[in-house]
Amino acid sequence: MKTELIKIGFCVILLVTVSCAVSKAANQFGKLASNAAGELNLERIFSSDEFEPAKFGPARWLEDGSGYTTLEDSNTQEGGKDIVRYDSETGNREIMVPSTRLIPKGESKPLEIDGYSWSSDGKKLLIFTNTKRVWRKNTRGDYWVLDLTSWQLQKLAPDAEPSTLMFAKFSPNGDSVGYVCKNNLFVQDLEDNRTTQLTMDGSDTIINGTSDWVYEEEFRLRDGFRWSPDGKQIAYWQFDTEGVRDFHLINYTDSLYPKITTFQYPKVGETNSACRVGVISSSGGQTQWLKMPGDPRNHYIPKMEWAENSEEIVLQQLNRLQNTNKVMLGDARTGRALLEIAPFADLVVSVEFLTGRVRTILTERDEAWIDISDDLKWLDDEKSFTWVSERDGWRHLYLVSRSGKKITLLTPGQFDVISVQSIDEEDGWVYYIASPDNPTQRYLYRVGLDGSGKAERLTPATQKGTHKYQMSPDSKWAFHTYSSFDTPPVIELIRLPQHRKVRTLEDNSELRAKMDALDKHPTEFFRIDIGDGVQLDGWCMKPPDFNQKKQYPLLFYVYGEPAGQTVLDKWGGEKYLWHLMLAQQGYLVMSVDNRGTPAPRGRAWRKCIYRQIGILASADQTAATRAIIKSRPYIDPARIGIWGWSGGGSMSLNAIFRYPDLYHTAMAIAFISNQRFYDTIYQERYMGLPRDNEEGYKNGSPITFAHQLKGNLLIIHGTGDDNCHYQSCEALINELIKHNKSFSMMAYPNRSHSIKEGENTRRHLYELLTRYLKENLPALLEVRTQDASVRLGDSLLTGPVGPRDIRMCSVEALSQNAD
Repeated sequence: MKTELIKIGFCVILLVTVSCAVSKAANQFGKLASNAAGELNLERIFSSDEFEPAKFGPARWLEDGSGYTTLEDSNTQEGGKDIVRYDSETGNREIMVPSTRLIPKGESKPLEIDGYSWSSDGKKLLIFTNTKRVWRKNTRGDYWVLDLTSWQLQKLAPDAEPSTLMFAKFSPNGDSVGYVCKNNLFVQDLEDNRTTQLTMDGSDTIINGTSDWVYEEEFRLRDGFRWSPDGKQIAYWQFDTEGVRDFHLINYTDSLYPKITTFQYPKVGETNSACRVGVISSSGGQTQWLKMPGDPRNHYIPKMEWAENSEEIVLQQLNRLQNTNKVMLGDARTGRALLEIAPFADLVVSVEFLTGRVRTILTERDEAWIDISDDLKWLDDEKSFTWVSERDGWRHLYLVSRSGKKITLLTPGQFDVISVQSIDEEDGWVYYIASPDNPTQRYLYRVGLDGSGKAERLTPATQKGTHKYQMSPDSKWAFHTYSSFDTPPVIELIRLPQHRKVRTLEDNSELRAKMDALDKHPTEFFRIDIGDGVQLDGWCMKPPDFNQKKQYPLLFYVYGEPAGQTVLDKWGGEKYLWHLMLAQQGYLVMSVDNRGTPAPRGRAWRKCIYRQIGILASADQTAATRAIIKSRPYIDPARIGIWGWSGGGSMSLNAIFRYPDLYHTAMAIAFISNQRFYDTIYQERYMGLPRDNEEGYKNGSPITFAHQLKGNLLIIHGTGDDNCHYQSCEALINELIKHNKSFSMMAYPNRSHSIKEGENTRRHLYELLTRYLKENLPALLEVRTQDASVRLGDSLLTGPVGPRDIRMCSVEALSQNAD
C-alpha cells in the first residue's frame, strides 16, 4: 500500500512539475510570438489605431455631377472641418464652407459635423450635430441651417430639448425644413422661422414620421416621412404600438438603484403595431389616411414614396407571412387605394375604378418569402418603373409599364442582380452590381433600358475582390471603393462608363505597408462538395509557416442565416486581423457559407431553408466540416472549434449541441437560444407562424439540444441587448444547469448587441475569446525533452488535451530543455 501511495504521489508531483514547465514554455512561446517582427497581438489590433483604414468623406455629389463636396480638417480652426468642393474633371479645390462659418453665436468652437445635406439650389446647408444613438444608429440630434448667401447660421427648433430632432430635410424648393421631434412632425419656415406642428397625437404609443423598433431593425425604416415633389404635402408613416407587449432592459450599474428601459417588442406570434400611411398639407391641417386593405396589425408597409408626382403615393404592402407583396398606388387627394397588376402568369388581375380611370396592382408571390428592395424607380415621365423579382428563379431587373401591358426583362441569364446602383435614363442604361461566376465577389455591370439584355462588365477583369460605387446623379462619375480579403480598401474617382481612374482619393498606402510586413499565408478561397450536387463556398487562413505534414486545430467562423454572408472576398477589418493573429499562433481558421445565406446563387439556394432555420444550415455546416477534415489530412479531427455572433452564435450552439462528437469547442456571442424569443418580422419571414410550424421552431432552436453538450462551451451576451435579448442567454443557462452541463459564460453589463460600449470592452471581449481558445482548443506546441518530444494539442493524444495528457518522461530534462 505504501508503495502504491508513493507511486501516486510521484505521479502527482510529476504532473504538477510538467504542468508548470508546460505553462512556463507556453508563456515563453507567447512572449516570443508577441515580440516577433510581423506578428500580431491583441494590443495592436484592439488598443491602437495602427490598422485603422484611412477614410474619405462623407462626400456628397452635386446635382449636376460637375463636382462633389467632402469634409477636410481645417487649417485655421483647431478641431474644425471645412466643407470643400472638388471639380470632378480637373480636381480643382475650393473651400465652400470654412469651419469658421460654423461657429454659433456666443461659442468659440465650430459645430461638429455628423452629417450634412444641401438644398436643391445649393444655397443652403443643413448640418446634423450633437447626435445620440437610437438603437443602431445616431438618428437623434440638433440641426443647424447655414445660408451661404448671407452666412447666417440658425438652429432649428432652438427651444427644443437638445438632441431630440430627427431626419430633418429641406423642402424641394429649399424654403423650409421638415423634421420629427418626440414622435410628431414639424415644418419650419426658413424665411420667418415660423414653426408649424403638423401632428398632435405623438406619444409613447403613437409614432409619427419614424418607426417602431421592429420596422427599424428588420426593414431598416428610420426616416418615416417624405416631401411631395411640389413641397405642398408630406406623406408619413404612423405606428400605433398599443397592444404590443413591453420588453424591459435593466441597467444595474449606472446608478444606486436599477434603471429600466421599456420599449414595445413584438416577439414571434405576438401582436404587431398597427401601421398606416397618411398625407398632410405642409402648412398644417387634417391627415388624409390611405385606405389600405387588410388588418393593419397583420400587414406591413415597408416602402412608401411619392410616385414621381404630387398626387399619388406608391407603396408596398406585405402580408404577415411576407410571401405576398402588393405594389399600390394611393391617391393623395382622396386616400383611395388604387391597385396595379402586371399580367404575369402568377398574378391575379383585379381592378378598381376611380374617377373613370383603371389602375392596376402588381402582386408578387413566393412559396417561401419575398425580400423587399429599394429598386422601384420611375422612368419615362412616370410611364414605367423598374422592379426586382425572383419570379424566374433568379433575382432580375424588370421594366414595367404603368399600365402593366408591357413587361421587359432587362437582365436575362442565370445570375442574380445584387443591387441597382443608378439609372442613366438620358443615355438608356441601368448600372447594377452582380457576380455571375463567383458569389464571393462583387462587380459593376450595365445593361440597356431598351431590353436588349446585353450586359457589359465595367469593373476591370484584372481587379478581383469586392467593388462598391457611389454614383453621381448623371451616372457619369463614381467614388469607387475596392478591396480583397487580405488587402485594405482603395478609394478612387472614376469616369464612367470607361471605368477610367481620374484620381486616387485614398490608397491606404500606410496600412498596406503594415499589412505587407505581417507574417501571413495567402487566404485560400475554395469550394467543398457536401454531396447531392451541393457545393459550398469557403475560405481558409493558414499559419505563415504552414506545413501540411503537421496537424492543426481548426476554428470555424460562422453566421449561416439569411441576413448575412461570411465568405466574401473583401477587407474584414479587426475580425480579419484577429483571425490572422490566430493563424500566426498555429490555428487554421475557416468560414463556409451554407445554403440559405444571401449569396448570389439563385432563389433555390437562398430559400431552401424556409421553415427550417437552424436545421438545414447546421446540417450543411456539419457536412462541410466532415468533408474538409476528410480531404485535408493536416486538420486534427479532435480539435474542431466554431464561433459566431448573433445568428452565428445560434449556429455555433446548434453545431456543438446537435453534433457533439464533431465539434470540440464553441464560442457563442449575442445569440438566440429559442427562436420564439425573437421578433415577428425576421423570424416569421423565414419560419412562418409558430402555430403552423411548432416542430420547426422547436428543432431549429439550440436550447432543444442543450442536453447533448459534451465539449467546451463559452457563451457571451450583453445584458443591454435590445435585439437578441439577454433573456435568451439566461434561458440557456437554466437548461444547461438542468442537465448538469459544464460551461463558461460572460455577461457584459448594459452592452448592446454589438458589445462595444464602454472603455476597453472590445479588447476585453477578444482577450476572453483568445484565452478560451488557447485553453480549450490549443494550437500545436512542442515541448522538447532529452527523451522525447511531447506534443500538446496533437491528434496523437486522444480527446481534449492539456497538461494532464503528458506521458511519463524525465521531469528534469523537461524543465531544463523546454523551448
